Amino acid sequence: MKFLHLADLHIGKRVHGFSMLEDQAHLLRQICAMAKENQVDAVLIAGDIYDKTIPVCEAVGLFDSFLTSLHQSGILVLAITGNHDSPERLDFGGRLMQESGVWIVGTFRDPLPCITLSDEYGPVHFHFLPFLKPATASAFYELTERTSQCAVQTVLHAQTVDFRERNVLLAHQFVTAGGSMPERSESEIVPVGGLDTVDAALFDGFDYVALGHIHRPQRIGRDTVRYAGSPLKYSFSEAPYPKSVPLVTLKEKGELEITLLPLVPLHEMRELRGKFAEVLSAEARQNGDPLDYLHITLTDDDELVDVFAKLQHAYPNLMRLDFDNRRTQAEGVTKQAESVREKSVFEQFCDFFEQVNGKPMNDQQGELLRAVCEGGGLDETD
Repeated sequence: MKFLHLADLHIGKRVHGFSMLEDQAHLLRQICAMAKENQVDAVLIAGDIYDKTIPVCEAVGLFDSFLTSLHQSGILVLAITGNHDSPERLDFGGRLMQESGVWIVGTFRDPLPCITLSDEYGPVHFHFLPFLKPATASAFYELTERTSQCAVQTVLHAQTVDFRERNVLLAHQFVTAGGSMPERSESEIVPVGGLDTVDAALFDGFDYVALGHIHRPQRIGRDTVRYAGSPLKYSFSEAPYPKSVPLVTLKEKGELEITLLPLVPLHEMRELRGKFAEVLSAEARQNGDPLDYLHITLTDDDELVDVFAKLQHAYPNLMRLDFDNRRTQAEGVTKQAESVREKSVFEQFCDFFEQVNGKPMNDQQGELLRAVCEGGGLDETD
């Protein structure tokens, strides 16, 4: 049995004011082609399908096209919600969609939903664990601690799973391995205080654990507990790292193969550093596509006039411009120039909060603010 493991699509996301919809459509078409070419049985999506709990119409349309394309090829879709998704909205029409081979589990349920597929080696059980908070689990179980570790552990221990057969788990949590943290990116919400961490040892017994939540693809503890990572780079901290999709081939119990299929973005994400003349030189402009998404750091000490417009003329997709010179070094900071397009309300308030308090918002504060911004209290034009 073969399946692709996806996560953190964040359809509808904007990066430094740029809409990523065209880039996301490009990659989703690539993924459909991969699924067909490799004749997979299913595509797994481990949460954060959308970037907002109330996604824009274009994002919903893009995801609909993706599901339709997979369905027309006879490929099943198994998905859960992440912390960016609205569980109730993704549950809508679920029973009708299951008749078309699309299983999306939005809200947490007890026992965990499970579907069974079969191949020449017997059954394979796919278990759905959508993004889980301790408060959600406490409505079903008595928790000894109000932590994600206790919540997930309690939920999994309550399930009836035959580990003599093959089992796959979809989950969207912040998973560590013996205290070792996963490699993270700037585009993720960083947990504070360790209450949100879940140890990979809880998943012992599952043949493969398809994780979402962290945007950099990586294994956690063992090869078969894996973050797929986001298909697209959503921050410049991800610029040096290639993106891929795990192709998992399940054989008989205890045997599987994982192949990382490389993804080719519509626009690469790069960083340039140097003096203004160097960045605009013919050599620099030939080193990569001028339509790449760029973060440029200028090191000139001399005052520059109309620098942003001149750079943007050469590099239309300039996302961020910083200055790092003797003056900014003396001030102890790297000065960020005006963005190509204004930051969202959410991003502006996050920056303001960190500036005032000397630390970023925690998960709960970030979720409350995001709900206000995305739920109608504020919008991108306010």
